[in-house]
Amino acid sequence: MGALISLPFFGSMGAVATSALAGCAFCFTSKAASLAFKSCNCNSSIATRVGFALIFSLNSLLAWLMKTPWAVEQIKKLTLNYISLCETGKCHGTLAIHRICFALSLFHFILSASLINVRSTRTRRAEIQNGWWGPKVLVWLLLLVLSFLIPDGFFVFWGNWVALAGATIFILIGLVLLVDFAHSFTEMCLEKWESSSSNLWQYVLVGSTFGLYAATIALTGIMYAYFAGSGCTLNRFFITFNLILAILITILCVSPAVQEANPKSGLAQASMVAAYCTYLVLSAVGNHTHATCNPLHKSAGATQTTTVIIGGVFTFVAIAYSTTRAATQSKAFSAVGKKNGAIALDGNDSGELGMTSGPAVITTQPAPKNTPRYQALVAAVEAGAIPASALNDRSLYADGDADSDDEVDVAVGEERDDEKVAVRYNYSWFHIIFAMASMYVAMLLTDWHIIKHTTADDPKDGDSTIYIGRSDVAMWMRIISSWISVLLYSWSLLAPVLMPDRFGDWD
Repeated sequence: MGALISLPFFGSMGAVATSALAGCAFCFTSKAASLAFKSCNCNSSIATRVGFALIFSLNSLLAWLMKTPWAVEQIKKLTLNYISLCETGKCHGTLAIHRICFALSLFHFILSASLINVRSTRTRRAEIQNGWWGPKVLVWLLLLVLSFLIPDGFFVFWGNWVALAGATIFILIGLVLLVDFAHSFTEMCLEKWESSSSNLWQYVLVGSTFGLYAATIALTGIMYAYFAGSGCTLNRFFITFNLILAILITILCVSPAVQEANPKSGLAQASMVAAYCTYLVLSAVGNHTHATCNPLHKSAGATQTTTVIIGGVFTFVAIAYSTTRAATQSKAFSAVGKKNGAIALDGNDSGELGMTSGPAVITTQPAPKNTPRYQALVAAVEAGAIPASALNDRSLYADGDADSDDEVDVAVGEERDDEKVAVRYNYSWFHIIFAMASMYVAMLLTDWHIIKHTTADDPKDGDSTIYIGRSDVAMWMRIISSWISVLLYSWSLLAPVLMPDRFGDWD
């Protein structure tokens, strides 16, 4: 989850991005999309997530193009001057960005509503999630076109309130899952270490801890060397304060009280949080608008253009990947697992961040031969009621939790179908996360600016380099995110100490 709001040093889109969009758009035509996912040699749930991640990435790249005067002029020409995004010589692609991201958000909200309470792929509505790629792509493209027919006033409200709220919630969810990942990854390494005869997982755990602390120190040194020069008081404060916080959480995680309440806490989790927060601070100071305190402003030419294009593409790919990870962690928020009074966010009994108690979460599907229906068939065979050959018919016992009046047959023998018995994640929650991620991209591309008029401020005349996130507001969003990450991680350590009765014994 560390990449969820990771923002490298971003930049413009030119002819390269345009060609990429054209090629990818062809690949996602109705027939090509359906064939691609039917023939994909991977688990069905993974293929579905990859498909939606690609659509998300394409939509984000298209929205990025709207920051260029060339793109908004093309829209004017294609619509025969019916849609004009330029007034008084100034293009306002800000609203165009919100239109494109709104179309994707609406697309996912529609899918979310249509997939409520789907618990099995035997439910007919599950086909909407895992199939029908051609119609889904066509609906997405239709919503893109229709979004440009909606009056500007709606998107002023949408961008200032709805998108801002959705983007903020998306960041908070990502930070919670980041801290949960730090705990669950460490506990997984410890369990593998204890159960394995080799020292591989010991090397993984110790090596990753030292590596992350080394990265934290190296990035801090780079920031002091290049972003904390004379007159850069604010940058110095950000860098120094982050270093202090990293030291504090390192001391806190190995303190006797925390170790007694939770022996599994340690330097591995702290190193991950410290490295991520340091990266956020580096991203913030690297996008500071103060030219004197940001040496990246001095770069120019082809090197700058290549850097910002690669950085921008990486940004959208990272967000798309992280969004799919967050979207499939529905059990982290909709279900709970209990271990001696402590709750696991992701159903793995990690227990660091939970608030309430409840039954343990089953994150893997039971093997068909372990299901009650199969055991009943075995009993019937032993009693002589049915022939033994019935046990070879998988369709008799590979049943899920589908709606009794809304089931379809599942093809037997599809080795790559990993959702034959039940869905592996909450489909409706999956699309809500993607909708909020689209709002986040809109706010990211518009530098978190509040739209005061329909002629929103946009790229300055003569500036062909279209940056992402280079504004004071965007800088502060990253800084605050790093502070919240530290706060959440500290609370995950202190909660068992302050409320031992609620979290129970960790042994």
